[in-house]
Amino acid sequence: MCTWILHRADIRGSGKGQAGWFPIQQANVAFDHPADAPLDHAVLIDFVNEAMGPSARVAVELSATSARALVEAIQSALEDGDKQHVANHEDVVTLSVHSTYLN
Repeated sequence: MCTWILHRADIRGSGKGQAGWFPIQQANVAFDHPADAPLDHAVLIDFVNEAMGPSARVAVELSATSARALVEAIQSALEDGDKQHVANHEDVVTLSVHSTYLN
């Protein structure tokens, strides 16, 4: 059964696709059946720039355990960065997260 769980975050960064680097403006995060990973369900993350079309996409499929480990590693890296660098050296960006549950 498909879960249709989808969350979207407006982000700022870069991703590397077949044609090279491109600006990323959005992350789509889902928990559903993966297209490739040998798992029943997975956390699916698409980093995209919709204005640039389908080629401006980096897709990742992770087990729930791997996704939790990634979240922990990201949190740790951010905490370490905060300790070493003062926040006022970086632009302040407001991020928004949109959640959708389709049944």
